[in-house]
This record gives sequence, structure tokens and C-alpha cells, in this order.
Amino acid sequence: MNASHAPTPSADDSACIEAVRRFSRFYTHQLGLLNEGLLSTGLTLTEARLLYELAHSQDLTASTLMRELALDAGYLSRLLKRFEAQGWLQRQPDPSDARQSRLQLSEAGHAAFAPLNQGSRQQVAQWLAPLLPAQKQALQQAMQTVQQLLSPSRAGGAAERPTLRGLLPGDLGWVVHRQALLYAREYGWDASFEALVAQIVAQYQAQFDPSGENAWIAEWQGRPVGSVFVVRESATVAKLRLLYVEADARGLGLGRQLVQRCIDFARERGYQTLTLWTNDVLTHARHIYQSSGFELVSSEAHHSFGHDLVGEHWSLTL
Repeated sequence: MNASHAPTPSADDSACIEAVRRFSRFYTHQLGLLNEGLLSTGLTLTEARLLYELAHSQDLTASTLMRELALDAGYLSRLLKRFEAQGWLQRQPDPSDARQSRLQLSEAGHAAFAPLNQGSRQQVAQWLAPLLPAQKQALQQAMQTVQQLLSPSRAGGAAERPTLRGLLPGDLGWVVHRQALLYAREYGWDASFEALVAQIVAQYQAQFDPSGENAWIAEWQGRPVGSVFVVRESATVAKLRLLYVEADARGLGLGRQLVQRCIDFARERGYQTLTLWTNDVLTHARHIYQSSGFELVSSEAHHSFGHDLVGEHWSLTL
């Protein structure tokens, strides 16, 4: 990006910018990327990455490598000529384009890559050795989150479709934890809301009736990002509870997907009405309910979770 056209960071971005730079310095040091040769191989980071791509892909072309690695054409050409001079690289004519050559590692090239690959695996294994299984899982999820949030596809708006699944061990605690954090951060609600959510999920588990009740966890990019519950109110009335979507997963249509799953389930189980209770400050959720066919039945002022609120009862005839 041209410096003259770079966006001016806002004051809110400053802390995040410094955190990213601090992590970059830490990770660069951790990997030893400033050393003269990566993992004592004598290869630079770029050369090692180029070897990796050639070792794990078939029928690559210079154009593909230039695009995938964001390398200057002249620089890439010099690297490939060096690999070829060392006997690591073979070129074959591209049958679909006479101007291109298909690139692949020779046996000598694979032999040169093997100690680099093994050394990298051993290096990471040493980092992970002191960690507990839960810490390894947390590390993996954190790295996935960084990659997902900063990937070009995410920046451009492309995203895989979220999926819904049933409850697994640990999900009920996750629901309580995440909802308490989100509503505290976004609305300033106090711990009494967390207590309410805990009471709802505990009651759901203790009185669960599989013939007329269910709950779903939404997953996106390998992690839970939302939830919703349907519970029995009577033989003809079901209630939608605890609709929740993580902040960074909004805009994917996930809230509407969760609500529609509840509607479909309630209809399948023979309920005549699906109800819910919310508060008027939850404007995005209210829009989802309204667009899904729910109608506002009544509202009342109340003081809960440390705030003066207006509670609302909504209903959908199935």
C-alpha cells in the first residue's frame, strides 16, 4: 500500500496496532527469523517458504508462486535459478501454456527440504511440550482466530457458512460465560444477568424433555459463535430462549438461522405458538424476530441487571 494512501489510524486502533506489532516481534524472535540461516539450514525465510510450497504442491508455475507468495517477479526468478543450479528444481513444459513451465522439486530438492521440515516440527514440539492439553487447544484456537480475522477473504467479506449442532459437554458453561461477557461489555449489565442465564441453562438441563425441547450451538471457522434454546411452556406453546451471536460473527445471517431452526423445530413437534421475551434495547435481535414473523404482544418497564429497561413479549403463530 502506498504510504500516502494508507488509512490514518484512529485513537481506538492505537492499542490494537501496538499489540499486533508486539506480537510480531515476539513471534519473529520465537521462530528465529532474524538469524542468518533458518533452523541452521543456511536458507533465508523466503527460500524456506519457497521450498515448502514446491514440496507440497504439484505442477506449480512461476506465476502461481509469485501470486501466492506476493514476491517480486525478478526476485522469484533469481531464487528459482539458484534452486535449479543446486539441482533442487526441475522444469517441465506446461501443456496448456507454452510460455510457462511446471515446477517441481527433484529428489535432491526433497532431500534438502526434509531436514528443514523436520527441524520446524521439532521446534514447535518443544514449544508445546510444557503446555497442558487445554492450553494447546487454547493456543490453536487463538492462532486460528488471528488467521481468520486478518485473512484477505475475511477482509473482503467472504466467509464460510456457519453450521448448527446440538449441545456437547461444556457448551452450557460456555453459553453462560459468553453471554455474561457480551451483555456486560455492550450494555453494561451486571452479574444478575449472568445468574439468570445460569439459572435458565441449569433448569433446561435438569428438566430436559427431548420430545419437545432442544438447543443448538452455532459453529463458524472451527469455534462456537452462537446459541439458542427452545423449551416447553405447555402442550401447545414453546419458548425461544438465549439467542446469542458473537460480535465478530454478526452479519453472516446467523441470528436468523438460529431463530429459523427454533421455528422449524417447534412446528415439527406440533406446537401452535412460539413465544419469547426480550428487551427493547436489543434492536438487532428484535429486527430478526420481527422479520421472522413474530409479533409484539406486550411490553413493560422493569429494573433489571442494573438498568431501567423495557421488556417485551413476542409471539409467533405456527
